[in-house]
Amino acid sequence: MIRPLLALLSFAAFGAAARAAESPVSAVEAHPTALVLKGTDDAPQLVITGTRADGRTIDLTGVATYGVTDSKVARVEPTGRVVPVANGTAEIIVSVEGKTVKVPLRAEKMEAPLPLNFANQVNPIFTKLSCSSGGCHGKIAGQNGFRLSLLGFDPPFDYDNLLKETRGRRVFPAAPERSLLLTKATGAVPHGGGKKMDPAGEEFKIVRRWIASGAPYGTQYDPTVAKISVFPEHRVVGRQGRQQLAVYAHYSDGSVEDITRRAQYESNETDIATVTEAGVVNTLGITGQAAVMARFNGHVTVFRATVPRAGAAAAFDFKEQTAVDTFTARKWRELGIAPSGLCSDEVFVRRVYLDVTGTIPDANTVTAFVAETDPAKRDKLVDALLDSPEYAYYFANKWADVLRVKRRQQPNRAFGTFAFHTWIREAVGSDKPYDEFVREILVAVGDESKAPPTVWYKEVKTPENFVDDVSQVFLGQRLACAQCHHHPYEKWSQDDYWGIAAFFGRVGFKAVPTPGVSNQNQQNQKQLLFVRNTGAVQNKRTGQPAPMKALDTDPMTAGTDEDPRAKFADWMTSPRNPFFARAVANRYWAHFFGRGIVDPIDDMRVTNPPSNPELLDALARTLVENKYSLKALVSTICKSRTYQLAAEPNEFNTGDKQSFARYYPKRLQAEVLFDAVAKLTDSPTAFPGLPGDKFAPNRAIMLPDESFASYFLDVTGRPQRISACECERVNEASLAMTLHLLNSQEVQDKIARPGGRADRLAKDPRPDAEKVTELFLLATGTRPSKEKLNLALEHVTKHEKNKRLAYENIIWALLNTKGFLFNQ
Repeated sequence: MIRPLLALLSFAAFGAAARAAESPVSAVEAHPTALVLKGTDDAPQLVITGTRADGRTIDLTGVATYGVTDSKVARVEPTGRVVPVANGTAEIIVSVEGKTVKVPLRAEKMEAPLPLNFANQVNPIFTKLSCSSGGCHGKIAGQNGFRLSLLGFDPPFDYDNLLKETRGRRVFPAAPERSLLLTKATGAVPHGGGKKMDPAGEEFKIVRRWIASGAPYGTQYDPTVAKISVFPEHRVVGRQGRQQLAVYAHYSDGSVEDITRRAQYESNETDIATVTEAGVVNTLGITGQAAVMARFNGHVTVFRATVPRAGAAAAFDFKEQTAVDTFTARKWRELGIAPSGLCSDEVFVRRVYLDVTGTIPDANTVTAFVAETDPAKRDKLVDALLDSPEYAYYFANKWADVLRVKRRQQPNRAFGTFAFHTWIREAVGSDKPYDEFVREILVAVGDESKAPPTVWYKEVKTPENFVDDVSQVFLGQRLACAQCHHHPYEKWSQDDYWGIAAFFGRVGFKAVPTPGVSNQNQQNQKQLLFVRNTGAVQNKRTGQPAPMKALDTDPMTAGTDEDPRAKFADWMTSPRNPFFARAVANRYWAHFFGRGIVDPIDDMRVTNPPSNPELLDALARTLVENKYSLKALVSTICKSRTYQLAAEPNEFNTGDKQSFARYYPKRLQAEVLFDAVAKLTDSPTAFPGLPGDKFAPNRAIMLPDESFASYFLDVTGRPQRISACECERVNEASLAMTLHLLNSQEVQDKIARPGGRADRLAKDPRPDAEKVTELFLLATGTRPSKEKLNLALEHVTKHEKNKRLAYENIIWALLNTKGFLFNQ
C-alpha cells in the first residue's frame, strides 16, 4: 500500500503546485443561477465555474465552500449537490478563493414523497448499476433466469419481468426489504453480479419506496423523457484537471429534472479523461480530446473535454492555403501545440502520388519535381494526378470495397462485377457528382447489362441489408444493432431502423434465364431488379407494417406508380441532410490522413463526436458548394498546408493523435504495396481474366472484384468484401506479411527475374552511385544519405563479379524498409 499512497501524495502535491502557479480567479459563477426543488428526491447538482485573470475557465465545484442561510430548508454536500430538507426559501452561499456567489433556493412539496414512475425513476437505476448491460441480465438470454431489456430501452418489458415472472417473488410490497430484487442487489443473499446497492444509498431507497407503494408503473398522463442535456457541453480542462457535469432530463410536459446522479457515464478516450458515477470528469496527462457520454432512459448526450498541452501555448506561423488550414490551426491553438514544418518536395511528390493514384513515382518524376521552381507546382501536381487514369482506378477500388463488388468465386457473376466496377471507375474519373453517384445506386432498376449499379443489390437483397449498408456507407451510421433493440450509444430506435427498411419494401428480383444454363444454376445468372406496385416491411418490434421514415423526419408515403427508394434518395442527397456530405467528407479525410475526423469513419454518432467539428463542417460545405465534386474535395485536402506537413513530430506535437498537427505515416495498402513491389523489381504480374490496359497492364489496383487469387494480397490485408465496413481491410503490419516480404519465393522471383530491374542495372554502364541513387528515389522517394550510399556501393564492389546479385540484395533490402512500406 506504500507505493500507491506515495503516488497519491505526489499527485496531490503536483496538483497543488499546478494550482499555485495558475493566475488568480477573477470571477465565480454558479449553474443553475436559481433552484426550485420539488419533492424529497429532487437533489440537483451545482456547477461552480471560475474565470481566471487570463480569461481561462476552471471548475471549482469540488473546492468551493457551501453554506445555506436556512439549514432547515436544504443542505449542500461538499460535492456541490443540493439536498432538500423542508419547504421554504433560502440562499446558497458559495465561497471560493475570496469570491462569493449566491444561489436563490425554494423547496416545495416536501411533506410527502411524490409518486414514482417506473420508466422515469426506477428503470434507469438498473441501467446505472449495469444490471441491464449486455454482460448481465440485458443479454438476449438473460442471466440466471432473469432478463431485462438491453440498457433499459423497453421499460414495459422490464416491468413485466420484475413483477410477473417467477410468481412475482422478486418484489414483496408487504415487506419491501425482503423483496428478492433488493436482497440480491444488497448482497443479503447470493448474487452472481455481486453487491450492487447500499441499504443506505439513494438507489435502494427509491426502489424500496417504489415496491412499498405497490410497484406502480405510472399513468398514461405521466410525462415522458423527450431528450437529455449536459452542462457544460464543452470545456477546455487542463491536464490532471477536473470538471463536474450536470445532466438534465427534459420531459414532454416542458418540465426539466436534474438526473446527474441517475445518469450513466462513459468516456471514449480513457487515456485522456475518465469519469466517475457522479459525473466528475478527470483529465490525465495526455493532450487531446475526449467525449464523455451521459445516458438516461434511452437518450444520450455528450460532454467534450479538450485537454491542452501543459504550459504556455506554442506560437507558430502557419500559412493558410485552403479552408482546411483555418480550422486545423484553430484547433492547434486551442490545444496549445504547434504543427510540424512543411515536408520536403521529395516527400510530397511520393506522398501525393500514393494517396491520389496508389502509385509510387518514377525516379525521374521525383527529380524533375524537386528541380521545378514554379511556386504553384504542388497544386499543379495535385490537379494533374486527379486527371490521371490511375486516380480513377485507385478510388474505384476504394468504392468497390464498401459497395461489395463481389463475385463469390462464381464465374457467372464476373460479367456483373466487371460492369459495376467499370461504372464506378468511369464515375470517379469523370467526377460524376457524388449525389448523382449515390442516387443511381439506390434507385437502380433492370439488370447489370443496362444498369450496372443493380449488381449492388446482389449483396443487398433484404431490407436489413439495405439499412445496414446504406446507413454505414452513405450516412456514416452503424444502425445494425437497432434492428433488435435501441441503439446503445445513439438515439436511434427499432422504429428508426425499420422506417428506413420500409423504403425497400417494393423491391423485387427475378433471374434472367441464360441460354444453355440449367435451371439450378440460374441463381448465379443475371438478376432483374424491379419495383412492385405494393409491398411493405414488417417492424419486428411491433409486428406491424413499418411506415417509410428517414432519420429525424416525418413518415412518408409513395403512390403505386412511385419508387419509394427515390423518396429516400431525395432525403439522403439533400444539402440539408446532416449526415450525407459529412460522411463522405470524413471518409475521404481518413483516406489521406490515416484516421477520420470522426473515427471510426462510419460510426458518426453523437457519442463519438468529431475531433474538429468545424473542420468537418467546412469540408462538407466545400463538397456541397462544389456541386458534390469529389475531385474538388480531394483538391481542397491535398492543397492544404495541413496535408503537406512533415511526418516528424516536434517538441509540441509528439503525442498528437487527433488534431493532424503532423502527417501520420500509413502502411501501403495491399494492392498499392503489390504494385510497388512489381514496379521496384520491374516484374509485372499477369492476373488471369483481367484485360490489359494501355497505361498499366495487370495492376492490382485495377482488380474489379475479390476473386483474383493472390497470397500476397491476402497476407497484406486485402478485404474479401464481406461487409460494407472499411475496417475489413487490414493496413497494419503483421508477422505473416513481414515474413512474406523477407523470405517468400514470390518476392524472390520478382527480384531475380531475368530482364528485371536488378538484371538491367547490373548491365547498365552508368556509374553505380547514379544507379543506386535511382533505386532509392524509386523505392522511398528520397536520395540516400552519404552513409547509406557508401554502404550500398561497398556491397556492389564486394560483388564486382556478380553485380546482378548485388543489386538484387539492395532491392531486397529497400523493399523491406519503412521508407518503402509506408507513405510518409
